Amino acid sequence: MAQLSQTAEAQPKAASDDHGGQQHPIRLYLLVWGLLFLLSAASYFVDYAGLQGLLRWSLILIFMALKAGLIIAVFMHMAWERLALSYAVLLPPLVLIGLLAILLIESDYTAATRLVEFGTR
Repeated sequence: MAQLSQTAEAQPKAASDDHGGQQHPIRLYLLVWGLLFLLSAASYFVDYAGLQGLLRWSLILIFMALKAGLIIAVFMHMAWERLALSYAVLLPPLVLIGLLAILLIESDYTAATRLVEFGTR
């Protein structure tokens, strides 16, 4: 009977530990916020410096992708979940690439059909 009461007392404590979740240090969040601020400042500096053309858009897209990666990794906790990372980050672009391939095949077929039927593109 004594063992039964000891295990019953131990169970609520273990259950409360399970629901506590993983705590990350505040230093990590402050570091990410600082990096996001620096990347945003660099993005604004690209515009302020008057860069034009491919260099401007490449830098803006790189900074945007880095900020999105930080937000996904830390604030959405994807850095600690390997399977969720692969499903959430890798699967949608692969699906989009497949859909784009279908669109390209369809556009070639449509262009060829117009050439045969109407003699023009």
